[in-house]
Amino acid sequence: MNTYEGRWQTVTVEVEGGIAWVTLNRPEKRNAMSPTLNREMRDVLETVEQDGDARVLVLTGAGTAWTAGMDLKEYFREVDAGPEILQERIRRDASEWQWKLLRLYSKPTIAMVNGWCFGGGFSPLVACDLAIAADEAVFGLSEINWGIPPGNLVSKAMADTVGHREALYYIMSGKTFDGRKAAEMGLVNRSVPLAQLREAVLELAGELLDKNPVVLRAAKNGFKRCRELTWEQNEDYLYAKLDQAQLRDPEHGREQGLKQFLDEKSIKPGLEAYRR
Repeated sequence: MNTYEGRWQTVTVEVEGGIAWVTLNRPEKRNAMSPTLNREMRDVLETVEQDGDARVLVLTGAGTAWTAGMDLKEYFREVDAGPEILQERIRRDASEWQWKLLRLYSKPTIAMVNGWCFGGGFSPLVACDLAIAADEAVFGLSEINWGIPPGNLVSKAMADTVGHREALYYIMSGKTFDGRKAAEMGLVNRSVPLAQLREAVLELAGELLDKNPVVLRAAKNGFKRCRELTWEQNEDYLYAKLDQAQLRDPEHGREQGLKQFLDEKSIKPGLEAYRR
């Protein structure tokens, strides 16, 4: 097991069995995202990206929360009193990891939502490739109750994953919902009892570890980009990603797969992966 013990104040990282367990670690604040946490998460993501032992990243929270969103005291009250240039830098740090880095991360990412997920937490939740929540997890867009609209890219995250009516209902009402409802809405892939959450995430991570990492990266990033492009642009872009994956793939997965299927007849594509 590879650990980064003591490197960061508000985040812990453990790498074991190909999985980097990244844990937001402010349990006394329900892992609310402070300027320090946002700054450290930029470094965490960049560090784990270069760690050859980490092939899948799981993002979770310490204690009873995934994250309660932005730390209202540190992020708003104290920052508002500072110079305008400081506000810009702090906002940039938040967006950099919560969306820009995480959304097109070079490795597969799974959100393991173990508890409270509120407000600003919806941005990194949706930026993760996949998500499994505990049935007992509590989700909420409570900004309306504080007299502010959802900040950062929370509304964009909801618009990309949840139906129009339900997204607006929770944005405008501030009401909460549980993990089962989050799965029903498509905000997460699955919801399981809390006692089974880690096992479910391990199973999913194991499936991803079994895939060709170069092709997996091209597939997931290609999908995310294609949501923003026209049909014509997508045709060019996705063919380019296909060619790029073949050129960058050290294990030549396409050739291996075709050989095992067409020549050796040892696999059934669609039912099993090629043998690596």
